[in-house]
Amino acid sequence: MALTPEDLQAISSLIQPLRDDMQTVKADIQSMKTDMNIMKADILNMKQDIQNMKQDIQNMKQDIQNMKQDIQLLNDRVEKLEQRVTSVELTLENVTNHNIQLLAENHINLVDKLNQAIRVQDKSILYEVQVSDLRSRVEFLEKEFAEMKTKIA
Repeated sequence: MALTPEDLQAISSLIQPLRDDMQTVKADIQSMKTDMNIMKADILNMKQDIQNMKQDIQNMKQDIQNMKQDIQLLNDRVEKLEQRVTSVELTLENVTNHNIQLLAENHINLVDKLNQAIRVQDKSILYEVQVSDLRSRVEFLEKEFAEMKTKIA
């Protein structure tokens, strides 16, 4: 059986919608390929951004580590300064104040000898100095006592 031109025309008219559909499918596939290429580029950009973020985080970790070391150094320096201040305070309290007291006592002794030599009867000024010194020492001790009470409490 041979196909007539009308048969071929009918087959052609049936195939034409299929061809049109195939063209649409081809266009859709091409569009999907383009979209996939765009998505691949976006994913690559995202990967690069993530890599940059990882590097930034690593840099931040290093900065934080450096800051911790700097803070530790500062803490050490503050501790040393506190020790030096305590040492200076102790020196003032134990040595300097004691030496001043010795000088004052020796001064009184010298003045006593001078008074005996010239027979001066008025020692009130010397006693005022001694009383003044004793007052300052008592005030200092009261202050230290109050500080100790606050530290204990």
